[in-house]
Amino acid sequence: MGKINGFMEYQREDGPVTAPSERIGSFEEFHRRLPLEKQQEQAARCMECGVPFCQYGGMIAGMGSGCPLHNLVPETNDLVYKGNLEQAYYRLAKTHSFPEFTSRVCPALCEAACTCGYHGDAVSTKENERTIIDYAYEHDLVEEPVPQIRTGKKVAVVGSGPSGLAAAQLLNRRGHQVTVFERRDRAGGLLRYGIPNMKLDKRSIDRRIRLMEAAGVEFRYNVNVGVDVTAEELGREYDRVILCGGASNPRNIQVPGREAEGIYFAVDFLTEVSKRLMDENYDAAKVIQAKDFSFGSLKGKSVVVIGGGDTGNDCVGTVIRLGAGSVVQLEMMPKPSEKRMESNPWPEWPRVLKTDYGQEEAIDRFGHDPRIYQTTVTEFVKNEKGRVCAAKTVMLQPKTFQKIEGSEKEIKADLVLIAAGFLGSQKYLTDAFGVELDRRSNIATEADTYQTSKENVFAAGDIRRGQSLVVWAISEGRAVAKAVDRSLMGYTNLL
Repeated sequence: MGKINGFMEYQREDGPVTAPSERIGSFEEFHRRLPLEKQQEQAARCMECGVPFCQYGGMIAGMGSGCPLHNLVPETNDLVYKGNLEQAYYRLAKTHSFPEFTSRVCPALCEAACTCGYHGDAVSTKENERTIIDYAYEHDLVEEPVPQIRTGKKVAVVGSGPSGLAAAQLLNRRGHQVTVFERRDRAGGLLRYGIPNMKLDKRSIDRRIRLMEAAGVEFRYNVNVGVDVTAEELGREYDRVILCGGASNPRNIQVPGREAEGIYFAVDFLTEVSKRLMDENYDAAKVIQAKDFSFGSLKGKSVVVIGGGDTGNDCVGTVIRLGAGSVVQLEMMPKPSEKRMESNPWPEWPRVLKTDYGQEEAIDRFGHDPRIYQTTVTEFVKNEKGRVCAAKTVMLQPKTFQKIEGSEKEIKADLVLIAAGFLGSQKYLTDAFGVELDRRSNIATEADTYQTSKENVFAAGDIRRGQSLVVWAISEGRAVAKAVDRSLMGYTNLL
């Protein structure tokens, strides 16, 4: 696949990125594509490695390795190299529901497992994928087929995140009548409200939703299943119900002073900013100048972000755009190694230091990396008005997480954002359906069937597997669609 010896002829080259100092005044995407000729050279680097670990999509040492969708990576890379982007799109669409999402937000498990990356730089599969899907949209290749025959079966999908959308897409293609219930005002779940616009432009979600609606998928917004509609009502109206509500139960920080005003869960903060941006028709200036957010104006304010993951980084990038005067990001874990350690061999996911866009912007804006490692909060300090004004911290031992005596500090904090992950499904939803949970409060299902403990009720995505990646959610959505189709028809011909 690709050009023989292409990996020896060409060095990896990524698409241009807008400089941090320029992009922090906007909520627009800032990763740009290479010219097609240059992208073809990058695709030419895909080597005929014999065993394409990039499309394995399994777990190694508890971490995902390769694409969970089992995308035919070498084949699509080869078609990009040859300039046949139309055929590359049709090949990619065989296994993938939404390349426009993953080509922007996926951490690229395929690249981490790339054989070319064993001794050098991996093939830029993620940017190849973006080139394919952008070309497909630009040339009107992306269509959502309208079923010629309807089966007469009705399926309710609860939640319109990536798993719910993927399940709805395939089941509608099969001919079942699908209705997606979304408690918010727009579809997308955390794709829309948990990921900032500069990372994933929400108009790309709207574009896909329009295609699905035209093909017959019904979306019902502002309907909170378990509150506005009961499980019994869905059971009477629909032949099958799929729960794709996500792992939207945020992990809290229970320390003295937690009740202070000015402490928010990261997902609530990001949701408010994203909704405001969409309501303002993507006018960044209006959002940046707004003073009526629930958290007030951030101009010149000191922000503390608790959590070192992707969501924490998204918070850093967002508060900088809103004019924060300083930002600190606390991480309990030790600072990762800059290179793979012997205990973390290829093709495992590389546990190495990653400086993401938000941290890059903080370095450019404030002159230093915002992350403080091996540190946790022990108390929030309130002022006379009951608002948070500082966070007391302490350093931790790297393995035992025991507090290091004498390492206590106090950090100024006008706003605190908790980005400490999620604890599983929300109780009101699982209680409404009476489904059994596992010990991590995720919905328990039968192996490989996605069937819950309740007849005709299925579950997929983060609500079943716990907090995870968009690509895993899409994979689960496609898998549950096959399971539901099989339960309805006695067989399935979904790919």
